Amino acid sequence: MLHRVVVTGMGTVSPVGNTLQENWNSILNGRSGISTINKFDTEKFPVKIAGEVNIDIAERLQDKNAKRLDPFIQYALIAAEEAIEHAGIRNKKDVGVVIGSGQGGISNIEKEHTKLSKGQLKRLTPYFIPSSVIGMAAGYVSSHFSFIGPNYGVTSACATSAHAIIDAVRMIALGEVDTVVTGGSEATITPLSLAGFSRLNALCLEENPLQASRPFDLNRSGFVSGEGAGILVLESYESAIKRNATIYGEIKGYGATSDAYHITAPCPEATGQATAMGKALAMAGVNPDQIDYINAHGTSTKLNDKIETKAIKKVFAESARSVSISSTKSMTGHLLGAAGVVETIYCLMSLHDNAIPPTINLNEQDPDCDLDYTPNKMKRKNVDWCLSNSFGFGGTNASLVLKKVA
Repeated sequence: MLHRVVVTGMGTVSPVGNTLQENWNSILNGRSGISTINKFDTEKFPVKIAGEVNIDIAERLQDKNAKRLDPFIQYALIAAEEAIEHAGIRNKKDVGVVIGSGQGGISNIEKEHTKLSKGQLKRLTPYFIPSSVIGMAAGYVSSHFSFIGPNYGVTSACATSAHAIIDAVRMIALGEVDTVVTGGSEATITPLSLAGFSRLNALCLEENPLQASRPFDLNRSGFVSGEGAGILVLESYESAIKRNATIYGEIKGYGATSDAYHITAPCPEATGQATAMGKALAMAGVNPDQIDYINAHGTSTKLNDKIETKAIKKVFAESARSVSISSTKSMTGHLLGAAGVVETIYCLMSLHDNAIPPTINLNEQDPDCDLDYTPNKMKRKNVDWCLSNSFGFGGTNASLVLKKVA
């Protein structure tokens, strides 16, 4: 017997807010979190804007060792704290933890390598490795809350946290554990990361930060790098009902595929993306015309937005023009390995509030992107089913289907 998997807790840290409610209020009001970079001097960089997290770590994390950790672990701990309080599972022990990251402790790696390059070997912190490895976000959350279930990290570029959710769903569905804390965290607003993405010509060079991220707009010119974390508490339906927990939605299906085409560019025929969406819908047992909202991957790059539109048309056929779609990256920027879970959280809030978030900065729609992307203002609509897309470098694709639980 496969167990149903529901969501009983959510927590977020992002450029648009450091609590769930702050995030959702910003998203519904079309408030951008993109700004001029403050973390380091960008004078020699072509890109000077990003979606930075602005948070008092000492205030939000009481753990005395937290200041030694890379920000990606700090963000994960803060988001996990909110999700776990939200779900009311602090005293539960047999809990799994699956948290991913695209680049892990890149800030810490850069800082410690600078010491080494100056011949300061003995000045390297002993926390260097434990604060850099991608799996350590899950490890620290597991240790901090004394959870004794399976704990590990996942990484698959921009689909990372969607894959983490899929792994967590499988654990619960198969009865390995009845509760898993899952999601992703990213802290890549660093000189090396910014330089690397700049060399790929992937980043937007717009000088006005509030107008920079513009998915599906004719004048889009690249994605805006963002950072943050999203954490979900997933639980078997039986466990949630037994303890009278609030249920925010059910994960009904998922699809995971590979383009097998190019290391950074999506397949022009959108085959992998369309197949991932189709698999997710089939597992959920839902027809395309029943989906009320799609949170698109929508990165604001020329290729991605055009090809995701093509994929949606392939899967949804005639209903592609009636489904509500938006890219919340227009406000948060691209949270890379944390994007999938944060956007899944926005889907869950959409189910909860019957609201469709906007795609801001969508002023002149690209003729190749001709669907309903909810331009600039949110709208009210009954939302029973959502689809969330996450696509990444390496040709990796993941889609999730979520349903309202009455």
